[in-house]
Formats: sequence, C-alpha cells, structure tokens
Amino acid sequence: MLYFVLYAGAASAKASRQRCGKEDKPLKLKSFVSGEWVEGTGAGVEVRHAVTGEPVCRVDGTGLDFDRALRHARETGGPALRALTIHERGALLRELASYLLERKEKFYEVSAWTGATRADGWIDIEGGIGTLFGYSGIARREFLDEPFAVEGGPERLSAQGTFVGRHILVPKRGVSVHVNAFNFPCWGMLEKIAPSLVAGVPAIVKPATVSAYLAEAMAREIVASGILPEGSLQIICGGIGDLLDRLDEQDTVTFTGSAETGRKLRTHPNLVTRSIPFNMEADSLNCAILAESAAPGTPEFDLFVKEMVRETTVKAGQKCTAIRRALVPKRYLQNVLDALRQRLSEVTAGDPAAEGVKMGPLVGWEQREEVWRSVERLLRRCKPIYGGRREFEVIGADSERGAFFPATLLYCADPIKAREPHDVEAFGPVSTVM
Repeated sequence: MLYFVLYAGAASAKASRQRCGKEDKPLKLKSFVSGEWVEGTGAGVEVRHAVTGEPVCRVDGTGLDFDRALRHARETGGPALRALTIHERGALLRELASYLLERKEKFYEVSAWTGATRADGWIDIEGGIGTLFGYSGIARREFLDEPFAVEGGPERLSAQGTFVGRHILVPKRGVSVHVNAFNFPCWGMLEKIAPSLVAGVPAIVKPATVSAYLAEAMAREIVASGILPEGSLQIICGGIGDLLDRLDEQDTVTFTGSAETGRKLRTHPNLVTRSIPFNMEADSLNCAILAESAAPGTPEFDLFVKEMVRETTVKAGQKCTAIRRALVPKRYLQNVLDALRQRLSEVTAGDPAAEGVKMGPLVGWEQREEVWRSVERLLRRCKPIYGGRREFEVIGADSERGAFFPATLLYCADPIKAREPHDVEAFGPVSTVM
C-alpha cells in the first residue's frame, strides 16, 4: 500500500520503491471514491522528488466512476452531515484537527519531498490543521446548535404584523468540488473542506498532480480516523474526466490555481448552463510600496527589505501572497537594491534536510521551467540585479537533478511603459523593483 511507502521513514523515493519490490517503476496513487481506495486504469503522470529528481509515484484518475462518486456523496455523505447540528459538525472538525496534529510528523516527512523546508511545511501542515480548529470555533460560537442557520431577525411583511417571515439557511443537497493548487496540498484541502462540512455539504477534493502524494497521505489519515461520516470526503488523484458534466444546481465548484486554467473551468458549458456556483482564486501580482518617509536607516525601511526577502524566498516564492513588485522612491532605489542584494545573498538554497538551508527547490521540473519562461519574458523589459542565471550553487543536492531555482531580483527602469512586470507572474523566488 502506498500509505506505508510514504510513511516508511521518508528516506528517499528510491528507498520507498525498493520496499515494495518496484524499484524500476514508481507506485500509482489511489483515489478514495465511493468509500474505496481505487487505482486509475491508465498509465498516469510520473511525479518526481523535488530535491533528488527520483520518481515518487504516478498519478492517474482514468477509469474512475464519477457518477457513482457523486451519488455516494449525495446519497450517503449529504444525509449523514445534514442529520447533525452545526455544533456537532464543528465538533467533528475539532476532533479531526487534534487527530491530524498528533500525526503531523508523518506529513512533514512527505512534505520534504515537495522541496519544502520545515518552516514551509509548517505553513501548509499546521496552518491547514489550524483552519479546522478555526472553522470549528466559528461554527460553535456564531451559530445555533441546529441543523440550519438563522439569518437575521423576524421580518414584518404586513402593516398590522399579522404576516411575518424569517430566513433560515439550510444545507444544499449537492456536492462541493474542490480543485486545488500544488503549493499548499494540505492547507488547500483543509481550508476548503472545513466550511463545506460545517455547512453540511460533502466534498470531493482534486489535488494538483505534482504534489498529490502529500494531499493523499493526509486524506488517508482522515479516512483511517473514521471521524467524518461516510461519504463526506472523497479525493481524486488525477484528472477529473467528465465530473463537471455531471454536476447540477445543488453543487458548487471551487478552484485555486492559474488564471488560464480557472477561465477554462469557469466557462465550462455545464457550469454556465446550470448556473453552478464557481469560486476562483487565481494569479496575483502583489506589490509592496516604500513610502517617502521610510528613508534608509529607519525601522520601516529595514522592515520593507526584510519582508521583501521573506516573501520572495518562503516556499521558494510559491505563494499567492508573495511580493512580485516593489515600488520605491527613485532617490532610495540604490539603497533598496543594495540592501536586497545583501539579504538575498544570505539565503542558502538546497536540500531542506541539509543544515543551514533556508530555501528549498520548486515543487517540480515542469514548474521550474515555467518560472524560467516567465523570467525570460520579464527580462525583455527588466535587468537582473541578483540571481536570474541557470548556473548556481545549492547545498546537499544537484541543482540540475532537483527543481531548484535561484532567488532572483529584477529591476524595471520604466514601469509605466513596460507591461511585463504588471502582467507576468513568475511563480517562484522572483521579484521586480521599480
């Protein structure tokens, strides 16, 4: 079982394959649908270790019975959740959060395969578990201990008050489908299923392929706990096939990822025709602005530089909150560039398991090449100040075999005419000063 492979000390992907006698062929992740762990029938996509480049597993959703999965959620998971009060659903989240927190070290071991440092993993793993605690508290503090939620007070609908009404909110009788991003496999899953479950709606989770093995590892623990009612959580490792074609007005779809993919899903014919709610969280080009009053030598200037470097390098820049653009007063430009260069030179990249490493690799080779393509577009109107070269050193690893990317700082001399810094997001440790 892959469950035991991933948790077998997590020494390396190669060691995992040797334990199962499949050194020449990585194992295939299974999906949990209709109450069973099922393997796809196709060849799948090979996923590699972000640090070593060794194959970890294959991810494939071919042949899964999505119609049966939806029926299982609607006919088994939905009724079980709706039978509980909101407080009871919140209590389940609290119990599940405690259960996962006790097993967090297992997730940290697997998280390292994605290139995450311990600090990176903390955001994803314990941050994600924290959302379960958070929504559990909201459910028990802000709602009545009923299967429904009361919205507002009584509304007077007649002049003499003989006709009054009151709104209540009841669970939708459908499924919440969550298509998640690669950068936070645990948090992305937990922060979405928590409000779904509190609302009494079962969830089907589709993690991003390149880091699906971490989401799958946590999902296995959730299933093994037996805390959630049957049918309330399913996970699809691989493509979702015709799943969206089978949804109806009672269902909901959430998406986190690239704007391009999000637009395709948002305009899916069935979603449009049936007006199925679709929530999208996509690309962002956040900026930090240094005020005229924050001159070099002030605490504000130092904080600006510190946060710029932190937001550029944490999770190797693979965060939607990362600072991609820095707007600074022209008279402070050289001070800013010098300070950022100095701090970036102190960020050591390499194997997260090696001593002194502060930044790991990107999640995979494909993502590394995508970031290089974005940087090449940015370099049409920007010049490199730090990094930006394919030849660089890493600690405890091979920069070519792993998905490593150097911390990179660019400078745009004409941010009014140049559109690239405002349109192109290099989803890695890359930021542009202007």
